[in-house]
Amino acid sequence: MIAKMITTVSKGRGYRLLRLWPAWLFVACILIARYGTGFIDDGPSMLWMIPGIGPFIFSIFILLFWLFASRATGRERLFGFFGIVVAIGIIQVLVHPSMRGPATSMLTAPMTAIGFVIGATLGNSLLTFKRTRLALLLGTLGAAYSLTLRSEGMWGDNLSNEYTWRWNKTTEQQLVESTKEASFTNDTPTDPTLFAGLDQPEWPAFRGPDRSGIQRGTKLATTWETQPPKELWRINVGPAWSSFVVAGQLLFTQEQRGNYETVLCYHADTGAEIWKHSIEGRFDEPLGGPGPRATPTLHEGALYVMGASGWLQRLDARSGELTWKQDLRQIAKRKPPMWGFASSPLIVDQLVIVYAGGEGDKGTVAFDCASGDLKWSAPAGRDSYASPHLCTLAGKSYVTMPTNLGFDLLDPTTGQVELAYDWSHKGYRSMQPIVVGEDSLVIPTGMGSGTRRIRITTNEGAITTEDLWTTRRLKPDFNDCVSFGGNLYGFDNSIFTCVSLEDGERRWKGGRYGKGQVLLLEDSRLLLVASERGDVVLLRADPASHQEVARFQAFESKTWNPPVVIGDRLYHRNAEEAVCYQLPLAEAP
Repeated sequence: MIAKMITTVSKGRGYRLLRLWPAWLFVACILIARYGTGFIDDGPSMLWMIPGIGPFIFSIFILLFWLFASRATGRERLFGFFGIVVAIGIIQVLVHPSMRGPATSMLTAPMTAIGFVIGATLGNSLLTFKRTRLALLLGTLGAAYSLTLRSEGMWGDNLSNEYTWRWNKTTEQQLVESTKEASFTNDTPTDPTLFAGLDQPEWPAFRGPDRSGIQRGTKLATTWETQPPKELWRINVGPAWSSFVVAGQLLFTQEQRGNYETVLCYHADTGAEIWKHSIEGRFDEPLGGPGPRATPTLHEGALYVMGASGWLQRLDARSGELTWKQDLRQIAKRKPPMWGFASSPLIVDQLVIVYAGGEGDKGTVAFDCASGDLKWSAPAGRDSYASPHLCTLAGKSYVTMPTNLGFDLLDPTTGQVELAYDWSHKGYRSMQPIVVGEDSLVIPTGMGSGTRRIRITTNEGAITTEDLWTTRRLKPDFNDCVSFGGNLYGFDNSIFTCVSLEDGERRWKGGRYGKGQVLLLEDSRLLLVASERGDVVLLRADPASHQEVARFQAFESKTWNPPVVIGDRLYHRNAEEAVCYQLPLAEAP
């Protein structure tokens, strides 16, 4: 027995079995951080950061454990630790640029660490330096997997990136290559009937004429199984989270085309390109991807456009020619925020109003529609991806601007802050407020804060507020709500929900549509939900229960863009495609 032990020690040269259970505990922590938040219905506003940062932190813990507490020899510890650090460094140089940042934290680092632990476990009994070589090999192979991928951004649950093979061309690359240049000017079409709709556009701005997300004037049938929506056209588009503006036969939207933010006018009947206008600029971030965020605004034959990189422009809606432009980065003295400038312009009394988020009084800014000159500016919170909203409360018109600090009520003419309502949120606000009756507002907010209804009263010019209710049972992220029949319909994180406008109590919760968008078809008493996974779903606008009556799949990729319904036409897009469907009607228009 003694001889056998001596032989073993001699063979091992001081090698001992590794202590690996802490490493596997950290592996479990990586998986919990990566996927566990998906089971949390409510939590702090910054909960979304855990899946992105947590796996990276626990991967570091694995390497530190190896270095200080693994029972490996000193040579093994140094070789394994610095070998993995060098391997990750080399991989980071070679990967596609989109695989740096969040993809490193969520995929490359965890795959490296887990591969290293598996290798150390498989080779543990060897009691030679080979086990460290095996651990380093499997860790490097885990990291090298990232070399084959390109990130298409995060899904709305923040639990996973959307990956594709690195060698696949994006739709944007195909578009740029097919046009051979990113910017050119089309000849103005001569057909006078083409522009007739500019006098009275049906859908002139983000979420409709009053930004309420309500479609009126048409009753749709729900018999999609026997009368399926008919696809009229489908085209490839550049990435953007913009929606459509509709004026008769014209569709307007924004796209990213290479190094140019591009505004396009399409024919509503065919999807054919009528004109496009490009300005140099590209905003791209690893969570949402590249491209503009805001929706254009159409007013009196002019198109007002806010690009993600900071350019605010006025274009001729007939030709796409530039009238004027302003750079919010210079005016507000700030870089583009984390997810880009996202404010859809609001037109009030010949002023175009947008959120800028600058220091001092450069939070919300207004420009003269004709000249582009700055007319007024007002302070605002630093973080907002919402848009200015015109509303009438207690008999007076205000521009309301939700931000991380709460929301402001501004005089549309002067920008005077009539009310700075204090309701701080540690994250950002990106949803539009909802006007209820003549004197109250609903302010939707995400995780950690929920949704609140307040009453606005005035007495001799002084504004007072009363908090009516606050609920954590409706926590939309960047998904606007709609109001109908005394109830709110929207997304509680990623599950569709109905709550009472009277007291904020939940009526029902059902339907996992991801971080989708909703449109109220008021005359049909239906809700059209555009799911994050590309489905189009019809729901009854009924507070009694969740009732899904029809659905079809419009896209096969991530979809965050708000849909538009005009008459019997559904105009819908995402970051890769745009499509037009003819929907069955319940009665003649």
